[in-house]
Amino acid sequence: MAESKKIPQRGEIPVEYTWNTADLYPTDQAWEEEFDQAQAQVRALSGYAGRLGESARTLYAYLTASMDAGDKLSNLHRYASLRQDEDTRQAKYQALAGRAMSLLVEAQSATAFETPELLGIPEETLERFYAEEPGLELYRRYFTVIRDKREHILSDAEEKLLAAAGELAQSPDEVYSKFTCADLTFPDAVDKDGNRLPLSSASFVPCEMSEDRVLRRSAYERMYDTLGSFRNTAAALLGAEAKSRQFFAAARKYESPLAAAVSANRVPPQVYRSLVDTVNANLDKLHRYVRLRKKLLGVDELHMYDIYAPMVSGASRVIPFDEARSIVYSALAPMGEEYRAIIREGFDNRWIDVYENAGKRSGGYMNGAVAHPYILLNHKDDLDSMFTLAHEMGHAVHSYLSNKTQPSVYRDYVIFVAEVASTCNEALLMEHLLGQTTDKTQRAWLLNHFLEQFKGTLYRQTMFAEFELRMGELNARGTPLTAELLCAEYKALNAKYFGPDMVTDDRIALEWVRIPHFYYNYYVYQYATGYSAAIALSRRILREGEPAVKDMLAFLSGGCSKDPIDLLRDAGVDMAGPQPVQDALDLFGALLDEMEALMA
Repeated sequence: MAESKKIPQRGEIPVEYTWNTADLYPTDQAWEEEFDQAQAQVRALSGYAGRLGESARTLYAYLTASMDAGDKLSNLHRYASLRQDEDTRQAKYQALAGRAMSLLVEAQSATAFETPELLGIPEETLERFYAEEPGLELYRRYFTVIRDKREHILSDAEEKLLAAAGELAQSPDEVYSKFTCADLTFPDAVDKDGNRLPLSSASFVPCEMSEDRVLRRSAYERMYDTLGSFRNTAAALLGAEAKSRQFFAAARKYESPLAAAVSANRVPPQVYRSLVDTVNANLDKLHRYVRLRKKLLGVDELHMYDIYAPMVSGASRVIPFDEARSIVYSALAPMGEEYRAIIREGFDNRWIDVYENAGKRSGGYMNGAVAHPYILLNHKDDLDSMFTLAHEMGHAVHSYLSNKTQPSVYRDYVIFVAEVASTCNEALLMEHLLGQTTDKTQRAWLLNHFLEQFKGTLYRQTMFAEFELRMGELNARGTPLTAELLCAEYKALNAKYFGPDMVTDDRIALEWVRIPHFYYNYYVYQYATGYSAAIALSRRILREGEPAVKDMLAFLSGGCSKDPIDLLRDAGVDMAGPQPVQDALDLFGALLDEMEALMA
């Protein structure tokens, strides 16, 4: 029997495939020195309490000091988080991350007076301040956003209490992350030849994408049997997350946790519900996809461990990271040289941490530091990993341009638009690959991947969003979120989405245990809305060229200088209504038509 492939230790990864955190802080000692400076700045900010309305000069001085302290706090937290994610077992960086989070909470508490005092400044006084101190004009939108939330802002004392409770609110996510990334281990999966393969959160989906059905089933059963043995712990964590959201929403007088969550991005709750409704109205297309998958795999029963397997056999190939990087760069030519210059800078200057190592955080993400963005990958030398690279580089360029263009107060774009640039890159990559082949089998292989993107991003993320919505509704009614209830709800939802041709077993009912995004406060719906917007924008770029690229670059440079719906509307897509989602689902149907014709 072959030996399991060993997951390397951090020190065994070549340095050129690791990110360069020295661009943030050259040493841990430099981090400590800036931590001391930031701590002093945070404490000095409390001296402005009760004074923001006394003069334009005082208000401007406070905002300048607050933004500077915020930049330092952001850098401190980013560095500690990056170092912690390199190897989640390292106590040193767990401690640094904890200290950085505690200082962030201290800053929130020290400046809790800000919002109530800003709300207390009469409109005519604020207009006079703008005239007396021209630098305040920069903050006009900032003030407007705060003042629009007047009914949800509490007294100074109450705001301090909520700020102090912020660290506690992070506990469910923090405990879940440590449990799943650092402590939880799984038995090896076994393939059809008896070879053992290490099973982890990072390796699970690649195992499920294998053409070896024995391996897929083995990984599936061992993953969910292991997670099932901790179902009550996981339910308690998810229940604590739901209760935390309910507490903060009620304290701030929102009608629901969903309303509270989307208000942070100035997105109407109806956008969330419209997505769920529109996707539910198009589940027939997903059911049709499942029937095609069952037919092409040639199985009597289609199980959830078959959902990632390629429908086109024998067409997959190894794509090493360096080749993936070259292909992605070529595929983004329609975005122009300004855009690709940023991509090239990221590739050449160690923005990316490429490969899995023992203890490394699973999945992939982009961290938009001002020094430059950082990207975490767990690259597997396959097509999916190449698309992940394109995806995260989209995030990176978005952050790079927003950080470069916008002042500190408007630098961070909101989550609602975060997935647009990343999935636009994926769409352009797919169009590039389809345009490079006339081979029927290769085209079918790529169409398979394109269909998978729709299934995974538009349908599946909406299913997650619907589960998260249901979880919040049950909790609001006072229904305990037990493991039995969560499994029953998730199993029913899975059956509704995937339809009668999919076997819905008791193991898939446990999938909610595996999904970290359920701790991200109604985040996942934005993958689906972002994907719909990205499909529309990518088609406009390919159709219109330079004018569309110009609008796209303006969008990427916008930060949060406008509401997200307005930023996207300026770029050429209106997400206030259901049409972009419906258009994307119609494209899914057309791709399904082509796939059926190719494979007839």
